[in-house]
Amino acid sequence: MRYRQLGKTGVDLSILGFGCMRLPTIGDKPEKIDYPQAMKLLHFAIDQGVNYVDTAYFYHAAVFGQRGESEPFVGEALAGGWRKKVHLATKLPLFIIRQREQMDAFLTEQLERLKTDYFDFYLLHGLNGAMWDRMRDLGVREFMDKKKAEGTIRFPALSFHGKAGDFIRICDEYDWAFAQIQYNYMDRDFQAGYKGLAYAADKGIGVVVMEPLKGGKLAQNLPSEMTSIFNGSPVKRSPAEWALRFVWNEPGVTSLLSGMNSMEQVVENIRTADDGIANSLGKNDLLMFASLQEAMKKGIKADCTACRYCMPCASGVDIPDVLAALNNAAVWNDPNPWATGYTIIGGKAGKCTECKACEEVCPQELPIASLMKEAVSVFKE
Repeated sequence: MRYRQLGKTGVDLSILGFGCMRLPTIGDKPEKIDYPQAMKLLHFAIDQGVNYVDTAYFYHAAVFGQRGESEPFVGEALAGGWRKKVHLATKLPLFIIRQREQMDAFLTEQLERLKTDYFDFYLLHGLNGAMWDRMRDLGVREFMDKKKAEGTIRFPALSFHGKAGDFIRICDEYDWAFAQIQYNYMDRDFQAGYKGLAYAADKGIGVVVMEPLKGGKLAQNLPSEMTSIFNGSPVKRSPAEWALRFVWNEPGVTSLLSGMNSMEQVVENIRTADDGIANSLGKNDLLMFASLQEAMKKGIKADCTACRYCMPCASGVDIPDVLAALNNAAVWNDPNPWATGYTIIGGKAGKCTECKACEEVCPQELPIASLMKEAVSVFKE
């Protein structure tokens, strides 16, 4: 395993982190984590040198916005000495914070859920410009300073879903250990993007990348145009390997998070990390990524990563599944959602009332109401 220093902290993180948002589950219920299988994956990764484990209050909830089951799982998995082997991160659930006292209450609850006395990293979850302004005015900087002094938080950090200008402003308004941003070869100009990545790195703020595979979309079931581009490369790697190598090629990136839910994924990612060296991709490799960007952009309708922050829909629409079906219909030029592996029975786009509550919480800032109209037109339901 390779390691990089996290900004100015002096901490060396494995360049591959274990994201606990997409753990293996029993059936289709996100709250039913398959404990034996998930523990096997996490412990194997740690034994192979992965020393960064990332979770959050909402991960693996039956309904997004409710308390999830990822934190209790991680607490159980890191018992018996495993905790000492990793740097543990979780996140303050900003969406439901309305007053300063709640910050203390959530931190105390999360320490109990994760069976630990301290967090190596405590992130403000899902910041954008407006959310930062609200939390700053509630006293979140003072809260983080106090908990750092008490020793329950080693390093304050943030995860970001917003505009690049706001990201740069937020970087300047507090002493962050690192920023967690979305970045992959399709998202160089999205949200914080490369501009934000470079700015944070120049300030000595570590950068941890989330969605390096864009919710799995860059790993499998790629359009034929993209597959042809990969096949044309003289260097043979899987699409997932190429996508991870692209992120690790950036010297400003400390680590990336992968939501691994099978041993095959864990083994492949660990093997790929051996070659995760900054500035190691050649000119032809970078030209290949530019061609991939153009090929994919031609087909995508909705840049959704299936984070499910938009769920539940008050009208009963299964928004991520509808958008996935819409994208697949466009990429494969097939208006039949069943033909591309998606069924939207029980969550049809036609139920949308255009309330736009989903758009207010969408990290990707998608025009969901308009996309639901388009889905109705495409799928005739």
